[in-house]
Amino acid sequence: MTTPSLQDGIDKAGSPVGLLWQPGADPWTPEVVAREYAGWRVEQRAWHEGVALLNLSHHMYDMWIEGPDATRVLAEYGANNFEKFAVGQAKQYVPVTRHGHIVTDGILAREAENAYLLSGVPAAQHWVQYHAEKGGYDVSFTTDPSSAFRPGGGDPKLFRYQIQGPLALDLIGKVFGGPIPETKFFHSTPVTLDGRSFKALRHGMAGQAGYEFIGPWEHAAYVHEAFLRAGEPLGLVQVGALAYTTPSVESGWIPSPVPGVYSDPELAEYRAWLPLFGIEGKRPLNGSYFSPDIEDYYVSPYELGYGKMIHFGHDFHGRDALLAAKQDESLRTKVTLVLDPEDVRRVLGAGDDPGFVLSYARNRVEGADGLVGVTMQTASIDPVGTVLAQTLVDPAHAAPGTEVAVVWGEHPGPGTDPGADLGFPRIRATVQPSPYDRHARTAYRHDA
Repeated sequence: MTTPSLQDGIDKAGSPVGLLWQPGADPWTPEVVAREYAGWRVEQRAWHEGVALLNLSHHMYDMWIEGPDATRVLAEYGANNFEKFAVGQAKQYVPVTRHGHIVTDGILAREAENAYLLSGVPAAQHWVQYHAEKGGYDVSFTTDPSSAFRPGGGDPKLFRYQIQGPLALDLIGKVFGGPIPETKFFHSTPVTLDGRSFKALRHGMAGQAGYEFIGPWEHAAYVHEAFLRAGEPLGLVQVGALAYTTPSVESGWIPSPVPGVYSDPELAEYRAWLPLFGIEGKRPLNGSYFSPDIEDYYVSPYELGYGKMIHFGHDFHGRDALLAAKQDESLRTKVTLVLDPEDVRRVLGAGDDPGFVLSYARNRVEGADGLVGVTMQTASIDPVGTVLAQTLVDPAHAAPGTEVAVVWGEHPGPGTDPGADLGFPRIRATVQPSPYDRHARTAYRHDA
């Protein structure tokens, strides 16, 4: 039996939005890891006030890209600067379509002159592999899916443990018997623990200090236990799947935007190459904002705050479109909405406590004259004392302090007028900068 493709799914559903629209879809949380260890509130506070351990080993896709043409294919299908890309450095990879819409980002680490590791949501990996195969590039690919989708089960190839928070460097010093070499942001340094070699990537979350330790799975249990044992006197807290999803709301990263690949006739062959039961066919859309046109959900890397990563010193797919977008003053601005705590309790809570809120829904954001933006990720942030939403708004409503309202509800989708008044409640909100965390906004990447 032939495996159905993304294009098969679109044809059967009648449209891309018909395929993806799922009112009330459960929000994604990492696989395998426990939902909570000490409770999501305690876990969130740990990376603000103490030290936290996060296990990223199971939910990320890894793709190793190697060969004489590895750099060329990545540079020709990504907007990043490859002239300044050192071995041991990592970057947020920014692939775009010919119309300048992001496919999705990924973390790209350069492991050798012609060897890279691309990690994260697999849409970027699909994009690179397809164009490499179609273009006849001299490059090979090795993929390790996330644990929930690994054929036959089994362990990951790599462990990934993040140590984050104000006491992160204290814990790291205890584990390694002293400080590890000073490392630039998003650069890695080799480390050894009792004869076991792996690497430390300088990487923080929500503006906090920390590292991500990455190495062969055979060392996973030993390294994990070493951090737990050394961290006990420091009050180390393991972070579960619920709290893990939330620091991006503070640090300004919008996870998994809709790939801009569903409508371009020139990408029909690509959609026929993609499996239906992959990220492009199964990541749902829902919320109070509904449009039957999938292109209304596409985003520019400029809207996501990736402008500084775009390098026009080389030719790449989508370059002309991004040059035009750079001058487009109508593009939306990424902001943080701070939802009114009283309205949150009224609309979302039972009594005084709304509990844990997590949503990737595209909810309408309204001003006095109607629609002004759309939410991208919404989550409870206990140290802030309310719910925050990473949001794209029109430039006229992007100034800090601007008052707007979030429409909270689930549009039923095709068959109902996108602008119909469905009686959904409004939650008052105030626009603030993105990233919301001041350190993440001002100093986090100064040494990148």
